[in-house]
Amino acid sequence: MENAATPEIPKTYSPQTVEGHWYAAWLARGFFKSSPNPDKEPYTIVMPPPNVTGVLHMGHMLNNTIQDVLIRRARMQGKEALWVAGTDHASIATEAKVVAMLKEQGISKRDITREQFLEHAFAWKDKYGGIILEQLKKLGASCDWDRTRFTMEPKLTEAVLKVFVDLYKKGHIYRGIRMVNWDPEGRTAIADDEVIAKEMPMKMYYLRYEVVEEVRGERSEVRGEDSEAPLTSDLSPLTYITVATSRPETIMADVAVCFNPTDERYRWLKGRKLRIPLFGKEIPAIFDEYVAVDFGTGALKVTPAHDINDYELGLRHNLPVIDALNDDGTLAAVGGAYAGLDRFVVRRQIAKDLKEAGLLEKIDDYQTSVSTSERTGAVIEPKLSLQWFLKMEPFKAQALEAVMSDEVQLNPPKFKNMYRTWMEGVRDWCISRQLWWGQRIPAYYLADGQIVVAETDAEALVEARKLTGNPTLQLDQLRQDDDVLDTWFSSWLWPISVFDGFEDPNNADINYYYPTNDLVTAPEILFFWVARMIIAGQEWRGAVPFKNVYLTGIVRDAQGRKMSKSLGNSPDPLDLIAEFGADAVRTGMLFSSPAGNDLLYDQKLIEQGRNFNNKLWNAFRLLKGWEVDGAAPQLAAARLAGEWFGAKLHHAIGQLDADFAEYRLSDALMTVYKLTWDDFCSTYLELIKPPYGAPIDGATLAQASGFLETLLRVLHPFVPFLTEEIWHRLAPRADRAYCCVAPWPTPGPVDTTFLGRFERALDVVQAVRNQRAAKGLSPNLSLPLVARDGAALAGLEAVVQKLANVSTLTVGEAPAGAVPVVAGGTELALVLPEGSFDVEAERARLTKDIEYTRGFLLSVDKKLSNEKFVANAKPEILEAERKKHADGLAKLAQLEAQLAAL
Repeated sequence: MENAATPEIPKTYSPQTVEGHWYAAWLARGFFKSSPNPDKEPYTIVMPPPNVTGVLHMGHMLNNTIQDVLIRRARMQGKEALWVAGTDHASIATEAKVVAMLKEQGISKRDITREQFLEHAFAWKDKYGGIILEQLKKLGASCDWDRTRFTMEPKLTEAVLKVFVDLYKKGHIYRGIRMVNWDPEGRTAIADDEVIAKEMPMKMYYLRYEVVEEVRGERSEVRGEDSEAPLTSDLSPLTYITVATSRPETIMADVAVCFNPTDERYRWLKGRKLRIPLFGKEIPAIFDEYVAVDFGTGALKVTPAHDINDYELGLRHNLPVIDALNDDGTLAAVGGAYAGLDRFVVRRQIAKDLKEAGLLEKIDDYQTSVSTSERTGAVIEPKLSLQWFLKMEPFKAQALEAVMSDEVQLNPPKFKNMYRTWMEGVRDWCISRQLWWGQRIPAYYLADGQIVVAETDAEALVEARKLTGNPTLQLDQLRQDDDVLDTWFSSWLWPISVFDGFEDPNNADINYYYPTNDLVTAPEILFFWVARMIIAGQEWRGAVPFKNVYLTGIVRDAQGRKMSKSLGNSPDPLDLIAEFGADAVRTGMLFSSPAGNDLLYDQKLIEQGRNFNNKLWNAFRLLKGWEVDGAAPQLAAARLAGEWFGAKLHHAIGQLDADFAEYRLSDALMTVYKLTWDDFCSTYLELIKPPYGAPIDGATLAQASGFLETLLRVLHPFVPFLTEEIWHRLAPRADRAYCCVAPWPTPGPVDTTFLGRFERALDVVQAVRNQRAAKGLSPNLSLPLVARDGAALAGLEAVVQKLANVSTLTVGEAPAGAVPVVAGGTELALVLPEGSFDVEAERARLTKDIEYTRGFLLSVDKKLSNEKFVANAKPEILEAERKKHADGLAKLAQLEAQLAAL
C-alpha cells in the first residue's frame, strides 16, 4: 500500500499566507495579459474607471467581483479575455482635494496660476491616484494592468478634444445661458448625477406681500427701489397676500407672484401689483395653472434665476431674470444691505428683519429633501449660467432603439423602462465646468467676441487668421476658454479611447476588441454614462460599445441605508479581506446580490464564505489523508457514488452555463456552492470513505481527485485563491498549468432517471436518520432495515446501508416492534433492538401529531377560503399560506402512513 498523505498540508486554511503568493505568480506568468489573436474569440470588459480620489468601498467590491468572475470564466473558456482597468480624473472631486491640500500648505488657488495649480494636481494624482487599483489587486482582480488607462493622459485628452471639435463643426455643440446645478463651494456647474438628495430640517417662512393700491392721480407712497431702509407697514388682511417660501434670501430677485387662474381667492388681483417685502419693489400678479390651489397659501413667488420651474414660468410670461447670488453663494449687489453676505447668513438676518417690520406672519418647521453636491457637500443652487452644451436631440432616437431592440441587453431587463423614460425626456448636456483640473475647452475668443474651435493652439491660430483675414494675427491675441469639460465627456468615450480608437481608428486593438462584451455598472448612471457611451459608439464606430449591461444593486446595511463612511455603517473592505480572506469576501458579496437588486450586507455572509472555504479545504485534506491500496477492489457504495456524483457534476455544469448566460451570478454561485458542500462533501465523500483504519482503493481515490479538480475549475471564478492553492497541492503541475487557465468543463450526458432514483435513496437515508434521532439511538448503532417493496431501491442498497448505517436491507414484511419509515412513497421499517421500541407509545405520539397537523391545516384552510383575505393579501403572503397548506398535507400523509404501518 502507498500512503498518499502529505504532512505539510496545514490543518487550517490561512488565506493571508497564500493570496499574495498566487496573485504574484499569476502576474509573473502573464496570465492576465491579452493581445489580438485571430484564432480565438475575444471577450472584453472595460472597467468603469473609479475616481483617482477614490479608495475601495463595498460598492467597488461588489462591482469588481462580478467583473472578475465573468473575465476569469471567459479566460478558462479559451477566449482571448481582456479586462481593461483605468481611473477617471474626476474633475470636481480631485480639484477639491488639491485645493484642500494647498490650503493646508497656506496656498490659495486664487494666488497661483493655472499652470502652477496643474503641477500640484498632477503631483497629487501621481502620489494618490493609483491607490484604488492596488487595492483591487487584493481582491484578485485579473486585469491586464499593462493596459491601465487614465482619462486625462495625453492620448485620451487628445481624443476628447478631437470629439469636441468634431461635434462643434457638425453643429451639435453650442454656448448659451441655461439653468444648471451650481455648487457654490466648488464654484462650478455639476451634473445631475453629482447631486445628492439629503433629508434636512427646513423652515417655511410666510411673508406679507402688500397689494399696491391704485388711486387716481398718484399712487400711495412707494419706497424707492434703491433705498436700503426696511419698509415698515401696518397692513390689514385686505391689503396684503401671504406667500410661503423656504428661501427668503432670494426675495429681492422676485419678478412676480403667481396664482392659479381658477383660485377664487385671488381673482381680484388680476392686473394688480404687489410689493416685495422690505425692498418695496412692485411686481405683477400673474396667473398660471402650474400653481397648485391647495399647496401652501396658493401664492407662489416667482424667482426665475433660482428655480427651474420658476424659470419655465418666466419664459411663458416673458418675465425678467434677476440673479440674487454670486458664484460663491454670497448675495449679489441686488441684495442691497445684504450684498456680500453668505446666503444662509442672509436667510437668518432677513427673517429677523421681516419680523421686526411686521412682514413675517409665521415660521413653520418641516422636513424635506435638499439637493447637495456629491463632491463638496454644499447645498446646490439652481442658477442661470453661460455654459457649453451638447444637443441630445440628434442622438437620442438611435440610442433608445439600441436598448429597446436588445442590441444592447440590460440585465435585468426591468431597467429598459427607466432607460426609455430618461432618453425620451433627455435635455441638452451641459458639458462645461468652471474648474482647472480637466480637459480645457478648445474654444478661443477673439477681441471682437468671435470664436474659433480647434484641437491645438496652432490650429486655432490658423483658423482665427482665416476668420479675420488677418495673416499677422498672433496667438496672444486669442484667449482660450477658461472652463474644462465635464468628466463624463471623457468617460463616454472610454470603450473606444482605451483602444486608441480616435488616434488610429483602424488599429489592431480597436478592430479586435470592439465592441466589448459585458459592462458591469450601477443603475444610477444608466443614462449619465451607459447611454452616452452608446451614443459615442454609434457616432464614431457605427456600432454599440458593448452587448450586455449587468446592472448591480446598492450595498445597504441591515436598516436598508446605503453604505457610506459618513454614516459610519460601512466596514473597510481591506479590513474584511485581511480578516476573512478575499475569497470569503467575494463569495459573501455574491451570496445575495442578483442583478439589479440591492444587497443587504451582513457580516454573516462573509463568515459563510469563510466557512465554505474551510469546508472545501477540509474535504481536500480528507482526500489527501487517506491511505491507498492500488490492488483493492472498488466497493459497491463507492462505484454508485461515482456514477451519481458524475451525473450531478454534469448537470450542475449545464446549470452553471445557463445561469451565466442569463447573468444569474448569485444563482450560479449557489449552484456550485450546493454541489460542493451538500453533494461532494456531505454525500459523495461519506459514501467513498473507507472503514476506519482501512485504505481506499486506487480507482475510487483517482476518481475523487478528478471530481475535486473539476470542482476547483468551476469554483475558480468565484474563489480564485483557494482553488489555485488546492490545485497545486492536489497533483504535480507544469510551470504554466494553473487553475486560472485550466479549461472550463463542458457538461456531458445526464441519466436523469438514475439521478431521480438516487435522490429517493437519499430521502430514505434522511428518514432513517430522523427516526434514529427521534428514538435517541446512536448513529453508530448498525440496524437492519426492511422494505415492503424493493423495486425503488433496487441496485442502490449499498448507498442506503453506507449512509444510514444499515446492517442489512431486505424486502418483506416488517417484524413486530419495527419502526415505520416512510420516504418518497417508499415504505420501510427500521428493526430496533428488542425492548427499545414501545409500539403503543409511538402510536399515541403519531395520533397526537396527526391531530395537531389537521388543526393546523384547518386554520390555513380558513384563511385561503376567506375571499377578503385572498383579495387583499400581498402575493408573497398568499404564496406563503399556500405553501404552508401543501407542506401540511404532505406531513399529514407521512404521519398517517407511519401510523398505518404500525
